[in-house]
Amino acid sequence: MKLAILFGGASYEHEISIVSAITIKEKLHNFTLEFIFCDQDHRFYKIDDKDMIAKTFASGAHKKMPQLSLDNGAFVQKKMFGSERLEMPVLNLIHGADGEDGTMASLLDFFDIAYIGPRPTASVFSYDKMHTKWFADAIGVKTVAYESMHSSQRGEIKTALPFIIKPARLGSSIGVSVIKEASEIEYALDVAFEFDDNIIIEPFIEGVKEYNLAGYSANGEVNYSIVEEPQKNEFLDFDKKYLDFSRSSSVSEAEISAALVTKLQSTFKTIYTHMFEGALIRCDFFVVDGEVLLNEINPIPGSMANYLFSDFEKVINTLLANLPQQRRPQVNYQYIHSINQAKGK
Repeated sequence: MKLAILFGGASYEHEISIVSAITIKEKLHNFTLEFIFCDQDHRFYKIDDKDMIAKTFASGAHKKMPQLSLDNGAFVQKKMFGSERLEMPVLNLIHGADGEDGTMASLLDFFDIAYIGPRPTASVFSYDKMHTKWFADAIGVKTVAYESMHSSQRGEIKTALPFIIKPARLGSSIGVSVIKEASEIEYALDVAFEFDDNIIIEPFIEGVKEYNLAGYSANGEVNYSIVEEPQKNEFLDFDKKYLDFSRSSSVSEAEISAALVTKLQSTFKTIYTHMFEGALIRCDFFVVDGEVLLNEINPIPGSMANYLFSDFEKVINTLLANLPQQRRPQVNYQYIHSINQAKGK
């Protein structure tokens, strides 16, 4: 099976995407893989398998590698005599902006290239944390209470201490702060607004139980990973999440009741169905007094949450066999022809 891994992007999570791509390379031994790197200037490069190491990108060595362009149905490498088309499905592994905000999904849709990843609409509702709150509310999924703030309307925070400040459109805990004292607020706001003009503030729930669940759809059914209970102190900071993106070995299943597993899966299904088909996503949940609360949707999880599945290659094969078909209207100019005929032209 052929598959192109698309990674990089112009994002604060650019380096994390590289880590994810290197990790996934080691998980798909039975695939014929191509690697397509999107640099911060939105140029695409074909990266040889042997060059899939962090140093290639940190040193700028990728700039000496073949550059790619897009054509209908494929990425294309121009050669001295003709060109080579990379006609194969793509795994969108660009985290953050470009990958999760709908930019790359729209580009792949426009050029009619099949891909694993969130579609544009799903990206809109999962990339921005405020949009995720609105989406969850609309489908009857409960979330943690929150308030929002824009950098141009910086004012008093109504949420009681302690609370968490998060940039609305960033992952990997970048720009996130846990505030326990009023004296820490202004600095935390400065940090968050460095990354985004919009932030959200949520109460910090001491000792909250957190569970991660990934899944995807095939043949009309949602397939679930094991439920993981992440090991953490107060919250997963950037360094811990950076390491998380390079995980490839399986993790232990959370020791929770069958009833709670069913409740988590049911909530996941409500979120996923009719929105995320074609993608493998991971949802992070809080459980407070037996009630499941959505914390976050990861539309392109670190290393595709491979460590939550016993047979990751089977997962990718199944996804590729169940990608949604894009509906494209047939243009026949019938309306223009009828007007011309009416005018005798």
